[in-house]
Amino acid sequence: MSEIEMPLHRVQPLDGLRTIAIAFVVLFHLHVPFFSGGFIGVNIFFALSGYLITSLLIRERANTGQISLGKFWLRRIIRLYPTLLAVVIAVTCLWATIAVYSKSNVDEWTDALLALSYTGNIGRWIWHRSMGPLAQTWSLAMEEQFYLIWPPVLALLLRLRVRRSVLVPSLGALIVGSAAASWAMYRMPGGGATPDIYFSPVLDVGPLLSGALLAVIVQSPKVKNHLAGPLGVWCTAVGVAILIAVELALTSNWTRQAFVIGAVLPVVGVASTLLIAGVAHRRTFVARFLALRPIAWFGRNGSYGLYLWHVMVIALILPLVPGPLGVIAAILVSIAVSIGSHFAVERPVSALRNRVQRQLRDNPSTVKAKPTIGRIESAPRELVSAGGPQVLNR
Repeated sequence: MSEIEMPLHRVQPLDGLRTIAIAFVVLFHLHVPFFSGGFIGVNIFFALSGYLITSLLIRERANTGQISLGKFWLRRIIRLYPTLLAVVIAVTCLWATIAVYSKSNVDEWTDALLALSYTGNIGRWIWHRSMGPLAQTWSLAMEEQFYLIWPPVLALLLRLRVRRSVLVPSLGALIVGSAAASWAMYRMPGGGATPDIYFSPVLDVGPLLSGALLAVIVQSPKVKNHLAGPLGVWCTAVGVAILIAVELALTSNWTRQAFVIGAVLPVVGVASTLLIAGVAHRRTFVARFLALRPIAWFGRNGSYGLYLWHVMVIALILPLVPGPLGVIAAILVSIAVSIGSHFAVERPVSALRNRVQRQLRDNPSTVKAKPTIGRIESAPRELVSAGGPQVLNR
């Protein structure tokens, strides 16, 4: 899906990386051995979102001379909300069956409201709501809250001619500061619960900012040239090595260790960002693997739906088919449902949106001018590069 109205090209390895990220999450929720770190997949998604959104906004500014925040927010709602709405409706209708196994400590209408208002993370952070089969929507809330705040801030920074030499260390300081604050504010949760601060839009913003930081850094032609060479290979290797090492080293009680929250999680965000930098700019073995057609296709078209649908599917299947066979059945059904959701919900909405956009382009006189932010002349050359990455977001 194009985030801005200009010719762009997908970076296939980044689509494939979505498939790997959602695999971490699903296998964690199915309690598969050696997959105790579902947050690794979430952090990969966060870093990707920060990188892609920031790249697209900078690219829009470079190519059109402006950033239309209204259009940006509208595109996000049109892209993400239909599938979320479908999942919420399905969960609500099946609540009587799912609630037996979901462990939700509220009712279906409260859960639905938290999910649809993109406040699920607030509900889990402050109000201690588990949200049952809609619990996974907390990360969507994190991203949408980031989308609400970061684009206007970025537009303002561009308008104020803030140089990359100032913005890069400032973002780095925010990442380190959020990690330090998470460590300092950690309180051991009861039982096997996840610490409340994990759901904080402030304390867990590190991975999103790490991706944004990468997008700013790679605006430098020199950096891009290095990433296209040996640096890209090293970034890929280091990123993969750290993610695998963390996954293998984690134990099921990681939520009871302040060190994991304050240090390991931010390191995973940085490692995810290094991996993104490597595979987006250098065709390594890992990048070629991620760009394989089935892997890239599913990451582009099925990963979002799978993230939303799989918890409900697990809650319905595992009580009926326990053990390894139930795990396999839950995976297969979740994948089938997510692909079906793509063709039944996302494709029609995308086709309708494209048709409306074509009509608006063909009849520009019928469209009133929309407010935009800033002009390209006011943006520092050090930050906006005409050769910036041409990428698409999910």
